[in-house]
Amino acid sequence: MRINEVTSNGSDTVELYNGGTSAVSVGAWRYVDSDTSHSPVSVSSSSPSATSIPAGGYVTFNSTVGLGDTDSVFLVDSSGNTIDSVTWVTDGAKPSDERCANGTGWFRTATTATFGNANSCSGSTGGGGGTQTGRLLGGGGSITSGCAPEAPSGTGSTPTDTLAWPGGLDVTITDNACAFTTSTGAEGRDLSGLAFDPANPSVLWAAKNKNWLYKLVKSNGKWIPDATWSATGKQIHFAGGSGEPDSEGLTVGGNGHIYVTSERDNTKNTVPKDTILEFDPAATGSTLTPVHQWDMTSQFPQLNTGSKDDANLGFEGVGYVPDSWLTANGWVDPLTGAAYDPASYPLHGSGLFFAGLEWDGSLHVYGLNSDGTFTTFGTIMTGKASVMDVTFDAGTQRIAVTCDNTCGETHTFMKVNASGAIVPDVTYTNPAVMPTDNLEGFAVAPASTCVNGFREAVWSDDGIYGFGSGSSSYGHALYSGTFPC
Repeated sequence: MRINEVTSNGSDTVELYNGGTSAVSVGAWRYVDSDTSHSPVSVSSSSPSATSIPAGGYVTFNSTVGLGDTDSVFLVDSSGNTIDSVTWVTDGAKPSDERCANGTGWFRTATTATFGNANSCSGSTGGGGGTQTGRLLGGGGSITSGCAPEAPSGTGSTPTDTLAWPGGLDVTITDNACAFTTSTGAEGRDLSGLAFDPANPSVLWAAKNKNWLYKLVKSNGKWIPDATWSATGKQIHFAGGSGEPDSEGLTVGGNGHIYVTSERDNTKNTVPKDTILEFDPAATGSTLTPVHQWDMTSQFPQLNTGSKDDANLGFEGVGYVPDSWLTANGWVDPLTGAAYDPASYPLHGSGLFFAGLEWDGSLHVYGLNSDGTFTTFGTIMTGKASVMDVTFDAGTQRIAVTCDNTCGETHTFMKVNASGAIVPDVTYTNPAVMPTDNLEGFAVAPASTCVNGFREAVWSDDGIYGFGSGSSSYGHALYSGTFPC
């Protein structure tokens, strides 16, 4: 079931679509707008009244709660579960807002309303073009016991010369409320690093700060834990099975293993422990210990002050960058001053790892050797005050460096310049409809998933605060949008 089309231009009309294979009884279902003083209204008591929607069929009714130019519609079943919702920032005199593709896609501005029929999607704006104002879609659900959203902190200004988000203007909330509560972090927040699996783009890996790793798959438009791997995530430890890594960033290496950065051991949170841990996702059991662990703590004495706040400013993100990209683009090895030659480092695998330091926004480049040692290739300045996530995007052939509200919710794409140095190329903001929160994770789907020139981008909220208590985003950690191929 989906809210498929809606307008607030006077008729306040809502269309529901049943994309399933059997009829759905909706007589006891209700809907409500974003005004918390309004009581939910049953679909059956609206005009025209409806009690059932056949497979592949539509129901259209006029909202009796009134819909404003900036508003929401929430569809709730007889048990009180939010089935679907849509939020728009402005509607005005547009014919309607419709899903494109019909029943499944993003909301777009319609050229002509098609209530009661399949959406035509002809001439719809969006996807980076036209004059559409973005909409935040989905969300809702209950804040469960022990799940306490945390308001954002450390908000700073957006850097100069930052460009608008180049992808679609609509964003969808793509997880269930309080979905990531664990025994070591019952508050349900702290989902941080994200990475698509290059070998299987339908899989999204996610790290939670309090030493948990998730394998996520899409189900009914939401990212949920893959029950065949673990329905509740797997707890990770340092080498030997000890401690609680403050897991912040993660990436998928050339060998298919998951590499996770940790700033400290949460059982000793005043002491930095800047490490990269390698996990084999095929390992069995509910907990994971690293295949290898590399400790770089001694390189950052400025973090070892006895303050938990300073210890918490270490490795925040990490990205695996293949040797093939570094050599094809003429990267100069800072250790030799000549073109980078991977053969000179026979134990490092097929690429290097770029770890982002929250302290000053720098990238630290490492070759992680199979014997447990590592090679340090130096430091790269990103031009950002902090780094929260790092990802190599093969689609744009760039290293994307993410900063949250500390830097105005921005992403800087790095390239190799004519001198062989890695430097900032372009910086984008998030879509304007998104909240200004501690959005610490960012991932872009592989180009193989492109549809009509766009692919999915996903963000994670470290505090699940959204737009605050009472908003459709409150209690949610994951947002999905689109990015150019």
